[in-house]
Amino acid sequence: MKCQFHHPTTIVLFLIIMLAILYSIVFVERSFRKIPIQYPQRTKGRKVFAGQASHLPLKINAAGVIPPIFASSILLLPVTAMSFNAGSGGPGWLMDVTALLGRGQPLYMALYISAIVFFAFFYTSIVFSPADTADNLKKNGGFIPGIRPGENTAVYIDYVLTRLTVVGAAYLSAICILPEILISKYAVPFYFGGTSLLIVVNVTMDTVAQIHSHLIAQQYEGLIKKSKLRGRGL
Repeated sequence: MKCQFHHPTTIVLFLIIMLAILYSIVFVERSFRKIPIQYPQRTKGRKVFAGQASHLPLKINAAGVIPPIFASSILLLPVTAMSFNAGSGGPGWLMDVTALLGRGQPLYMALYISAIVFFAFFYTSIVFSPADTADNLKKNGGFIPGIRPGENTAVYIDYVLTRLTVVGAAYLSAICILPEILISKYAVPFYFGGTSLLIVVNVTMDTVAQIHSHLIAQQYEGLIKKSKLRGRGL
């Protein structure tokens, strides 16, 4: 199904889709699940410290942009090799496979989604270890309310992390497959979405966060200097 992109209604529709995609990326990248952590009452000398409540933040997309990058790189390698062989007079089946693995083809999109899901779980398991987190909590006296410290805590964290990774993998797959569908099915004359958009949005968010942190640090430095000057004046 092809659409006329120069039609005003179509342009407005795609602008709405673009804004929705940007909002979804920012929302998911800034979202995380808070697991409550409780620290018991401690006694140090004659002082008694009350128990503290904290939380363990788990991002929905803990893998970041690594899964789409790895997935696209792996899919491009065989396609590139087969295209060289096909251009030099290779067998007919090789040309058929190359055509099936072309951008926008159903086989390419299915393999792309499968690779994104695989690398999302694989990379998340590398960067975050529920067992190590549970051990650290147990050593520091922290525990999750209603969950026994140790192995039960690790199982619970792994359960929550798996559910979040499923949502994160589905989100990455949708963002990366959407431009393929728009170009192949609706003849959109530009590429919007995918790994490049994820990288741009993440870099922009990190830059804004660093600028905000820098401004807050400067503000605190100014307050400290003013308090020192007032102290000297007194």
